Amino acid sequence: MIWRWLVGIVAIVLILLTPISSGLAQPAPTDVTDAQFELGDKLRTQAFTATNEGDFAKAEQYWTKLIELFPQNPAIWSNRGNSRVSQNKLNEAITDFNKSIELLPDRPDAYLNRGTALEGLGKWNEAIADYQYILSIDPKDAMAYNNLGNAYAGLGEWDKAIKNYVKASEIAPDFAFARANYALALYQNGETAEAIRNMKNIVRKYRDFPDVRAALSAALWQDGQRGEAESNWVAVIGLDSRYKDLDWVRNTRRWPPNMVAALEKFLKLQ
Repeated sequence: MIWRWLVGIVAIVLILLTPISSGLAQPAPTDVTDAQFELGDKLRTQAFTATNEGDFAKAEQYWTKLIELFPQNPAIWSNRGNSRVSQNKLNEAITDFNKSIELLPDRPDAYLNRGTALEGLGKWNEAIADYQYILSIDPKDAMAYNNLGNAYAGLGEWDKAIKNYVKASEIAPDFAFARANYALALYQNGETAEAIRNMKNIVRKYRDFPDVRAALSAALWQDGQRGEAESNWVAVIGLDSRYKDLDWVRNTRRWPPNMVAALEKFLKLQ
């Protein structure tokens, strides 16, 4: 599974069309009955409830029923793609995102979601193309810059990754995930002191951000600040125990190699 803390991780959930919702500028089909719209609202609520509960297989079933009702609705196709990404059904998800893009080519959401799925398949250059297309539509899309940084990180092009994380943070100063990714990339580039400084600043503002606390624990341990490292680690375990799993950190969260190595040494108390 590729779902990550950043968001990168992050796939954007599109909303349904009028009259179920008025989120996208596309008219509702005129040949749909009131009963069908009522059923659509019910299925949408069930899909989001299942998603919030982490039952992505059930959410996929609801989105599939909605597609049967409203096959020309691009938002529903993209939402089903999101539920499939969350189950690591990446190729099927990309098929859904492709359909959403076919129905509404100039909406950035499905490109962002497809890029995330492409990253999960290691298709970095294809993901980069999707993010760059979003930025050609909206050059102030902070999420696209963050994800573009992730894709360059996947290629090991850390200077480019850093540049894009900085841009994301400039556009959206409260975008904590972009700031976290920037700090991790700095650490990978050997800028240890600056990385630690940024991590501390993030933790000061977002005390319950386990990703950065875990990274800070590892970085401080390597820097010889072992008491402070252990103090941060106590908070990490209380927030998210997955950071004890190096395989998850390496392959799902996808920390940079140097950061993973530092965490491994910390966990082994070397």
